[in-house]
Amino acid sequence: MKEAILKLKPQSLWDHFYEISQIPRCSKDETRVRQYVVEVAKRNGLSYRLDDAQNVVVKKPATPGREKAPVIVLQSHVDMVCEKNKDTEHDFSSDPIRLLKEGDWVRADGTTLGSDNGIGVAAALAVMESSDIEHGPLEFLFTMDEETGLTGATNLGNDVLEGRTLLNMDSEEDGAVYIGCAGGRDTELFYKLKTEAVPAGHKVVRVRVSGLQGGHSGLQIGEGLGNAIKLVTRFLWKTAPALGLRLAHIDGGSKHNAIPRECDAIVALPADKLAELKAEAKKFEAVYQNELQLVDPGVTVRVDESGFDNPGKMFSTDLHERLLNVLHTIPHGVLGMSHAVEGLVETSTNLAVIKTGADAVSVLTSQRSSVNTALDNVVSIMAAAGELSGARIHHTNGYPAWQPNPDSPALKVAKKVHQKLFGAEPEVKAIHAGLECGIIGDKFPGMDMISFGPTILGAHSPDERVQVSTVEKFWDFLQAILKEAAK
Repeated sequence: MKEAILKLKPQSLWDHFYEISQIPRCSKDETRVRQYVVEVAKRNGLSYRLDDAQNVVVKKPATPGREKAPVIVLQSHVDMVCEKNKDTEHDFSSDPIRLLKEGDWVRADGTTLGSDNGIGVAAALAVMESSDIEHGPLEFLFTMDEETGLTGATNLGNDVLEGRTLLNMDSEEDGAVYIGCAGGRDTELFYKLKTEAVPAGHKVVRVRVSGLQGGHSGLQIGEGLGNAIKLVTRFLWKTAPALGLRLAHIDGGSKHNAIPRECDAIVALPADKLAELKAEAKKFEAVYQNELQLVDPGVTVRVDESGFDNPGKMFSTDLHERLLNVLHTIPHGVLGMSHAVEGLVETSTNLAVIKTGADAVSVLTSQRSSVNTALDNVVSIMAAAGELSGARIHHTNGYPAWQPNPDSPALKVAKKVHQKLFGAEPEVKAIHAGLECGIIGDKFPGMDMISFGPTILGAHSPDERVQVSTVEKFWDFLQAILKEAAK
C-alpha cells in the first residue's frame, strides 16, 4: 500500500519503488517494467535504446559545466524473485506487491518484496528525473532476467555503453562497497552404467548420510560445512575392501550451487558382514560428529535394511572402484584465498550432485574463482580427474569473474565520499558468487566497477525486507559519488 511509504525519504526514490512494485516483474516477465523505464525516459526527454536482449540503456547529459567529466554508468536489474508463503493468495503475473512498513523496515505482505534489485532501479529512475544532482554524463543500464541465469547481462550488446566507470546498485549491505565477484563453471562427469547380478548370500542395504545443514556453494563454501557425498564416499572407500562391499546405486545432492545435505548409497555385501558394516557406521558417525561439531553437529550415518528400492543388481567391480576413487580424490571446498581482499575465498569447487540413471552415473561439480585464470585451472583439474577415471566430460560455458582491484579509481572516490559523509571509510568486500559485474566487465574491457546498496535481509524469500534508514544513506552516497566524479 502506498500509505506505507508516503512519508519516506528520499521521496523520489520511494515513489518509483512503489510504482514498480505495482508492476508484475518476475524474471522473464519484464515487458511491463521495461515499458515503465522507457516512459520515465521519454517524459524527461532522455534518449534510450533497447538491445537485442531487451536491456534498456538511457543517456542523460551532464549538468552544465560538467560535460567533460567521464561518463558514469548506473546499473541495476529490473526483475525480481517471485516467492510467496503457502497461505498467501497472490498472482505474480497480475497482482501488485502489497507494501508494509514496520519500524525501520519495509517488507511485503506474504511475498518477496523485490527490493532486490528494485531499490537500485528506483534510485536510477530518481537520478534520471532529478534536476538538482550535480553529475557528469550518465548512462543508465537496466538489465533483464538477472535472477534466473544472468541472461540480460550475458546477452548485452557490446556496443551499447560509452562509459567505463560503472556503479552497480545490487549489493545488500549498508557501509560496504564490493569490488569483485567469482566467475563460475560446472564440470559434469559421466560413467557408463555397468552392472552384474548380486551373488547369493549377499544382503542389499542402504547407507545414508544426513542431518547436514547444506548451504550456498559460493557464499558458504568457506565455512567448512559437511558434504554428504564426500562423507559417504569416505566411509565406503575405507570399508568396502575389508567387507567385500559393492555399490549398487548412489544418489546425493540436488543443485549445482548447493553443498549436498544428504546422500544415499545402496550397497551389496555378504550377509555375515552386515553387523560389521553397522558397527563401522557408528564409528564413522562419531568421527564425523567430532570433526564437524562446530559447524554440522547433526550429521548421522545410518545403515537401513528396508525403506528403499532394491535395484536388483550391483555395479561392476571396475565401475565401483573408479567411482569411489574419483569421488574420494576430487577436491571439495576452498582451494585458494584472495590476496586482494582479506578473508575472501578466491577459488573453490563443490562436489554437488551424484545421480544413478538408467544408462550412466553422473557426477556434477561446480567451480568458482574471482580470477579467471584460476577458474580455468580448477576446471582443468576436474577434467583431469575425469580423464584418469574414464569419464565422459562436459563443461558449461559459465560466467566470468570480476577480479578485485583495490586500486580502483571508483573505489577511491567512494572511500573519500563515504569518509566525508559518514565519518568512516566503507568496508571493502568481494563476494564468492556471480554478479552481473563479472559479465559486464568481460564485455567491456577496462570497465572500472564498484557495487553498493542499502541493507536488505531475507532476499529471495517472503521474509525479504529493506532497512529504511539505510536507503536514505545509500541515496546520499550515490549523489555524492556522482558529484565527486564530475569534478
